[in-house]
Amino acid sequence: MNLKIKLVFIAMLLLSLTNYAQDSVTIKGTVTSQTDGEPILGANIIIKGTTNGTSTDFDGNYEIKVTSGAVLQFSYLGFVTKTVTYTDQKTINVELVEDTGVLEEIVVVGYGSAKKSDITGSVSSVKSEELTAFPVLDASQALQGRAAGVVVQSNNGGEPGAPVSIKIRGNTSINASSSPLIVVDGFVGATMPQANDIQSMEILKDASATAIYGSRGSNGVVLVTTKKGKSGRLSIEVNSTYAVQNISNRLDLLGADEFADYQNQIRANNGVTAAYSQGTADTDWQDLIYRSGNTQNHQVSFSGGTDKINFYASGNYFKQDGIIINSGFERATFLSNIDAQMTDKLKLGMNLFGSRGIKNGSATQSNGSVSAGGDDVITLALRYAPDQPVYNEDGSYNFGNTVGDPVDNPYAVAKERIDETKTDNFRANFYGNYDILENLTFKTTFGFSTENSTRGIYLPALLTQTAGGDSGRAEVETDRETTLLNENYLTYKKEIGKGNLTLLAGFSYQKTVSENFYAEATGFISDSFSYYGLGSATNILQPDSSISEVEIQSQFGRLNYDWDDKYLLTATVRRDGASNFAANEKYAIFPSAAFGWKISNEKFLEESESISNLKLRLSYGVTGNPSIGAYESLARFETLYASSNGESVSAITPEQPENPNLKWESSYQTNLGIDLGLYNNRVTVSLDYYNIDTKDLILTDNSITEYLGYTADDILANVGQINNRGFEFSVSTRNISTDNFSWNTDFNIAFNKNEVVSLVNDADLYFDAAPSYFSNDRSYVLRVGEEVGLFYGYDYAGVYQGGTLPDGTATLAGGVAGDPLFRDLDGSGDITTDDRGVIGNPNPDYTFGLTNSFTYKDFDLSIFLQGSQGGEIFNMTNVQLTNGDANTTVDYYNNAWTSTNTDTDAPRVGNNSNREISSRFVEDGSYVRLKNIAIGYNLPGETLEKIGIDRVRFSISAQNLLTFTNYSGLDPEVNYVGRGGDNNTSANTAQGFDFGSYPTVKSVSFSLNVKF
Repeated sequence: MNLKIKLVFIAMLLLSLTNYAQDSVTIKGTVTSQTDGEPILGANIIIKGTTNGTSTDFDGNYEIKVTSGAVLQFSYLGFVTKTVTYTDQKTINVELVEDTGVLEEIVVVGYGSAKKSDITGSVSSVKSEELTAFPVLDASQALQGRAAGVVVQSNNGGEPGAPVSIKIRGNTSINASSSPLIVVDGFVGATMPQANDIQSMEILKDASATAIYGSRGSNGVVLVTTKKGKSGRLSIEVNSTYAVQNISNRLDLLGADEFADYQNQIRANNGVTAAYSQGTADTDWQDLIYRSGNTQNHQVSFSGGTDKINFYASGNYFKQDGIIINSGFERATFLSNIDAQMTDKLKLGMNLFGSRGIKNGSATQSNGSVSAGGDDVITLALRYAPDQPVYNEDGSYNFGNTVGDPVDNPYAVAKERIDETKTDNFRANFYGNYDILENLTFKTTFGFSTENSTRGIYLPALLTQTAGGDSGRAEVETDRETTLLNENYLTYKKEIGKGNLTLLAGFSYQKTVSENFYAEATGFISDSFSYYGLGSATNILQPDSSISEVEIQSQFGRLNYDWDDKYLLTATVRRDGASNFAANEKYAIFPSAAFGWKISNEKFLEESESISNLKLRLSYGVTGNPSIGAYESLARFETLYASSNGESVSAITPEQPENPNLKWESSYQTNLGIDLGLYNNRVTVSLDYYNIDTKDLILTDNSITEYLGYTADDILANVGQINNRGFEFSVSTRNISTDNFSWNTDFNIAFNKNEVVSLVNDADLYFDAAPSYFSNDRSYVLRVGEEVGLFYGYDYAGVYQGGTLPDGTATLAGGVAGDPLFRDLDGSGDITTDDRGVIGNPNPDYTFGLTNSFTYKDFDLSIFLQGSQGGEIFNMTNVQLTNGDANTTVDYYNNAWTSTNTDTDAPRVGNNSNREISSRFVEDGSYVRLKNIAIGYNLPGETLEKIGIDRVRFSISAQNLLTFTNYSGLDPEVNYVGRGGDNNTSANTAQGFDFGSYPTVKSVSFSLNVKF
């Protein structure tokens, strides 16, 4: 090329560049994920038809020069590519939508993580936005209905601060705990953090997934990962929610005039000629004890970092004023995560968690011990005569209940009884991760946690029935639990031909120390010091204190092998040793194996246009349950008072003999699963069948003869077996997905059937959940060949009409026309305790959850339904309300048998049933509940840019708004344990009873989310 041609070419190039520079402009913007609003690092921005482009930085920001009419393509792995035409915008912010067809979801598993497509066990994941869909005290509550096979229930309805019960795949035990293991950021047995602090939650359900936790995996494992900081500028997020709450249902009881007539009918039926003397008041006791409650939840979090160190810190304040007066809960929480890349090989991290909670409790779930303060506000409000006033003329509380047992004024109990629990939690967990070789890493963790709680109860003397005779009564109980945890493990990863091998080997040591102190006193000259003034009491009862230690040391290993992205193998083994088991059974080995086959990656399906994913999973393994108290296998003595030479002396007596062979309960579990994705994973389906045989049940063995002199009636031995089996089905569909509108559906359903396979000598075990003043001492039974916790009592056969008794029936002694008929099972002609049998089943046939989520531009709508089908409820509230010595329902009052109203199933008022436990009070507990409906609005990007904020979201939601059920009680979600107490046995077997529980609430919530 000669010089002239070169000069002409250069001139033309310079001219074109000048023109381009004059026509082009620089635009800026941010690329974020539509799912969570987080910035996307490394997203590609290309001018269509050219090679000109750029990528986003740590904060998702970009700059690029464009000309008018240019088409920009925004893309990132795992997201749908989006195109935007430039006109004259100075800023173009883009939200990318996840493409579930190509996105590889990472799932946390025990001591590691894996791609969801490589998981061989049964694992359910719950998204962060599902956990924060509505305000909850405990993130566990947000699990309800979200994962198949996971049943979540409050231990006391809507009580502020009430603990939550989680059961995965049914009850796998009777006398040991059936609660899953909670692991937070690697800390085993941790307290659940706030929902807004959680990044992800996985529920490990089958033995392949849980066996890495060995002796504590039989009830499933819930893995929680809290949020971490990201490299980039400081990010501040504020979440604030306020909710208004009310009782979801009330019982329709009699007013004063109807109540007086009701009492006169009872008197007439029982031959009493004197008329009932009606009081001057007309008091609705339910109105007095209930109020509008509210919940507020406020959180501020900070996160950010550099390429060397990242941090996340949050502070949370939660407060709930309960719907029963004088009940509430308040808690402050903080959480902090720091991760530092110290060198190319060494990474260090720290996780801190702390909380302080104060619970003001109201008396609920009566155990029937009226004189000892065991009666509750709810049932007192149903029992107390409505014609009695709240106050006497002198301003003192009225205690003149006119029917039944002498009981305290329910309003006085709600206002004056003090029940306060203060709980402090602290957890610190440190880790170090070192890359020894290219494929070999070592991780060590050191953790410490402590939980301290103090519960104080004070019953002033003005509560005449519960504390009047004692001149006031106070109780103080303190508990402290301290845990130390150290875990060390190596992880080796290597590509071998077409395969990928991952090996894990580790050691774990955990020690838990539990301390308890209890003191009680009576006789106070003043109520001013509440339970803090035990020293001023005239009568200090014998105090009690205890300490126990449990140590668990373990070795564990796991092999994962993936061959050609088709065939998956997982093998796990863990050896645990626990101090709370007997000398001959300290150690046990828990193995598991699982196989996965990615059928969709085979050649015969590679070209399928409909099947995008098809995987078969098969696993078998053994897990354990050590959840019994320390020293249960040792010979023990107990103290007592004895007399020597006419004086009281302290003495000891044998409590239980040694059992050197007491060992773990072991669950043998088989799981067969199928994962299916259709049409580029627009439809995903997961189906699991499982069978769990729990053997060597730790049960009470009462076969030890009494003359040996042991006082304990709960001596433990490995006798018994229980089986759980069922199906779990989950489906997610992306029904519509466009730039402006989307509609997604998630549905899950679980069927579980349990069976008692064997017991001590295969004899029935009877328990009682009824209050102590009910007429029977047995209300449910464990029977070989039947499901757990079947209701036990008389079989109600209708109303006796007089004359000849129908065949196979009889009444209780002295029965007359209008009294209840029962099945005469032994044919004796009389109804005795021998005529009791199984009268109901509290175990549901299935549970389910359904969520529909919609988005339209900047608006979103979520509708969440949850329900249960088939479980029955024993309505002990109705037993009380039809006994004649309390108020009653309008329904019973209007329909009770009379000589002119014989076509009814309700016996006459004042009949001779005496609070009997019978099938008359067993009802269908099936329900469908609109658990949550929420609508949200995100301020558009153009508006946010003007005010310099990353995200502003407003939402309004309603919880428990509608419940569809035939159950006549306050709520079909019941969990009354009664006189059995809240121990493992009652928690596992006392199911479906309803009496005096704190009512479930319905609420409307208003939320604000701001991110800077």
